Parts: sequence; C-alpha cells; structure tokens
Amino acid sequence: MNPQELRKRLDFALKIAREAGARALGHFQSSSLKVDVKRDASPVTQADREAEEILRERIGAVYPQDGIVGEEYGETHAGGAVRWYLDPVDGTKAFARGVPLFGTLVGMEEAGEALLGVVFLPALGATVCAARGQGAWWVRGPGASPVPARVSSVATLESSLLITSSLRNLRDTNLLDRFLDLTFRCSFLRGWGDCYGHALIATGRAEIMVDPIVNVWDCAPMKPILEEAGGRFTDVRGNPTIHGRSALSTNGLLHEFALNALHR
Repeated sequence: MNPQELRKRLDFALKIAREAGARALGHFQSSSLKVDVKRDASPVTQADREAEEILRERIGAVYPQDGIVGEEYGETHAGGAVRWYLDPVDGTKAFARGVPLFGTLVGMEEAGEALLGVVFLPALGATVCAARGQGAWWVRGPGASPVPARVSSVATLESSLLITSSLRNLRDTNLLDRFLDLTFRCSFLRGWGDCYGHALIATGRAEIMVDPIVNVWDCAPMKPILEEAGGRFTDVRGNPTIHGRSALSTNGLLHEFALNALHR
C-alpha cells in the first residue's frame, strides 16, 4: 500500500474511531447501563455493540472489499489482503465501573503486516495513532494539536514503570511468580490496564506493559503505534506478531530485559 493511500486510511480510521467512541461515551456512567455476560464470561454492553456497528457500517461503505474482524460480531466480509480489527470498547470492565481509561481501537493489516492503528480514549479526549513509515502521533486532549508520540529513554529496570492489566491472567498463564520478581527490579508497578497501558508506553510515560491474555483486535493497533513511536511490540514470548494472544509493549531498550525476566 503506497504512503498516500495509507495516510488516507489512517485519517479515515481516526474519524470512525472518534465517532464510535463518542457513541460509547454517551452510555458512560449511565445509571441505565446494562452489562451482559458473553459465552466467554467477558462483559458486554449496549455501548460495545452500538460502537462496533458504527465502525462496521463506515468501513463497509468506503472499503466494501476489505475484511473486518471485531470483538462483538466476529469476522465478516472475509475480503482480500486487507483486514480491519475493531475493539469498540477496550476495557469494558473499567467502562462498566465508571473508570475513564477505556478506549476505542481500530487497526488494519495488509497481507499479514499491521500497517496502522488508532487508540481513542473517549472519556479523556485523547488519541494515539500511527501508520507504518509515517510516525506515531499523540493528541493529548480535546482541541489539542497532534504532537509526535515517542517512547521514553529509560534504559534500566531500576528506573522503569511497569504496568499490567491483570494479575489473575498472569497466574493463569503461569507467569505470575516471574512477573512479581520483575516488579521488584523495576521502580514501581501500576495497574493502568488495557489499551491505556500500551498508550502510556507509546507516549513515554511508562516503560513496560505486560498483557498475558489478549485478542488480535487488542494487538492490531498497538504494533504499528509502538514501533513508529520508537518502541517494540511482541507477544510475551518475543514473537513480533499481533496474533500471539498476548502482548508485551516496551520502550525497546528494556524489551529483552522483560523477556528474560518472564522466561528465565
């Protein structure tokens, strides 16, 4: 895909992510919000469904030949080499509890390569996005101008901020003991999870984010964003893929340290 077409698609992804995120935000902290439980025991709300419907409708109207994979409605329009990945409300548990650190995610890959990603944080009015070869960008809040998103230059674990979404997921993947060892080598640990944690890495506000259980729609936006911001994104085994069912985002300088700690 040529740079002009990729930029056009990134602008489109930004537009639809913000539209869908605004729809989700309309349900945020609503007293009438109902939380259902899906077959996999994860929560879902009307906000998730409505936001994904918007994303699918917009993509289908402009790029009907492309494939779409979303959290709520699965895979449709198998398409050709280009595939969109959608997570309308990443962090539904936080969303349902009234915590503002949820996001709307849009990613796109072509022929197996993740080319662009958008993380829109509706309750914060912030956006982090990137397209391959065109840098990563950060809009800090409503009305702010985009500035380059860059990872931090912290080069030692002892000075680093470590983040994870779930200690239970670490336990269930047999990584908890090694993760706890890693926490004592880092400066401090926080639980700013889901897409917000990865966005913190991409914007230089934290150094290591460990997500032992995730889906492809969670990872698709993160790989181009982290790499264009100067960082590194792999699964927790070190494979540079969005299909590894886990995620490790770092500033790059500490990636091997984190991998070695998790798999010593």
